[in-house]
Amino acid sequence: MNKLRKGDQVIVLTGRDKGKRGTIARRVDDSHLIVEGVNVVKKHVKPNPMKGTTGGVIDKTMPIDQSNVAIFNAATGKADRVGIKLLSKDEQEKRKTKDNGVRVFKSSGKEIGVK
Repeated sequence: MNKLRKGDQVIVLTGRDKGKRGTIARRVDDSHLIVEGVNVVKKHVKPNPMKGTTGGVIDKTMPIDQSNVAIFNAATGKADRVGIKLLSKDEQEKRKTKDNGVRVFKSSGKEIGVK
């Protein structure tokens, strides 16, 4: 179970974008994320008439390692860590899920809502 998922609000802990907040757009692989508005670079692209693209300088969002971001806890207004709370069989049946755990904020123990 990944602790950070698509749609989560995260805050950047290190690097040139330290302190910026954004939403996870997608996971590139097991350890890299694309976060909206974070790690944006200028990329020079050649024109390609076969694809109908014009050349020039574009802004491109590059992946960032998940160890450099933390989930944003709106209740405290700070970065937080993610824990996994295991569910009993009764709770699994009640929620109608096959996951045996839910994500919680480590500081408060409250569940992280699915967006």
